[in-house]
Amino acid sequence: MKMKKSLTTLAVTLALGASTTAFAAVATSADSFTDVPKDHWSYAALDELAKDGIIEGYGDSTFQGNRTMSRYEMATIVAKAMDKVKSGSLGDQALVEKLEKEYGGELEALNKKVDALDKKVDETNTRIDNVKLTGFVRTQWDSDKTDGQGYDNDRKRFYLDLEGEMKVSNDWKAKFQLEKNAHYTSAYVTDADGKKHNHSGRDNNELDKDHSGTISRIWVDGTVAKDWYVNIGRKWSGIGYQNMLQGGETDGIQFWHPISKDLMVSGWSFEPTWDGADYTLYGVNVFGKIAHNLELNVAYGKSSEEKWFGDKYGSVDLRTKLTPTMQLTGTYVWTDADDDNTDKAVRLDYKGTNLKNIGSFGAYTRYVNYGAVGDIGHDDEWGSLPSNMKGWIFGVKYVPWENVEWETFYSKQKVNVNSTNDDRNLFRTQVDFHF
Repeated sequence: MKMKKSLTTLAVTLALGASTTAFAAVATSADSFTDVPKDHWSYAALDELAKDGIIEGYGDSTFQGNRTMSRYEMATIVAKAMDKVKSGSLGDQALVEKLEKEYGGELEALNKKVDALDKKVDETNTRIDNVKLTGFVRTQWDSDKTDGQGYDNDRKRFYLDLEGEMKVSNDWKAKFQLEKNAHYTSAYVTDADGKKHNHSGRDNNELDKDHSGTISRIWVDGTVAKDWYVNIGRKWSGIGYQNMLQGGETDGIQFWHPISKDLMVSGWSFEPTWDGADYTLYGVNVFGKIAHNLELNVAYGKSSEEKWFGDKYGSVDLRTKLTPTMQLTGTYVWTDADDDNTDKAVRLDYKGTNLKNIGSFGAYTRYVNYGAVGDIGHDDEWGSLPSNMKGWIFGVKYVPWENVEWETFYSKQKVNVNSTNDDRNLFRTQVDFHF
């Protein structure tokens, strides 16, 4: 066969071949093709091919040769025959070749339209491939009781995290993040002015301000030169293996560059967005593998202004595999404040979950000691790790269904709020539905 054939051509002809009206709509104009007389030799040829099973005919398995057809409709039926005739007899092949010559112009027009359709499909697929949406929906319940502080509340939360990624080029991607708390009831204390605050000290009315369902974080990341990577914009930024020195939303820029096969250097200029921050954080860290089965993360930085944590900060993280299924992580953080200026934590992980592996599970235990001003702004993990506390956490994770993770933990803490030292008992269970 001289004419090119494709799966797309076959799909189009199968979809449109049974309707003269449909093909008239595809034609470039109403009079593009003249009708084929019923006594034209091609009718007999197509009847013969239908009897031999090369074409399937219309509905009742006959070709309906007593019906006047356009040359364009004839061409679509010939296209079907061209695709199947290799399995036919030499006589059938000869008939199809003769029909191909007769309707060559119409077949060429059909192929051009199929090519245009292929191009549109490719362009659509490219646009779809350039956009990726991921995230999860969480349902969470807390039992949070703290002696002497007025904390005695069951908290319920339904949360959506939606993240989008758009490919700009081979080197750059544009990203966004949307967060929404559909419901949040917080444990609180009442201060001397009668205002209610949660563990983090924020007014209850402000709890959902950063998670209102609007796109609140927008940034780009990419490559500016060989092995130099950067992100710019508003995003969540963490420093260290446990996000203790910093773990929160910032505006600014950060870069990464490998300095050896196993080590990476990173630098940043951040302006925190929490609590109306009016200062800029500058810093650098080096992280990666420093020995067999040992990883290190060292960070140091300064603030543009002296704040409640001073104007300098730093951290050291070490991480190692004790066995193939057990990992130990230790973190030490310090700031330039006068007192209560250190954070310390140890975490032991056993196994871990795989969202694609139903039945996979992990367990962990942590000891955490946060000074009142021992960090810039650590990740308090939804109120479970406030400043000025120390205590233990025991947790498990499990995958009951694909892309669903269930986590439950218990934490026994000593919290120091309003110069008191009280016991806190926190039980949390949550289910994340990832997409």
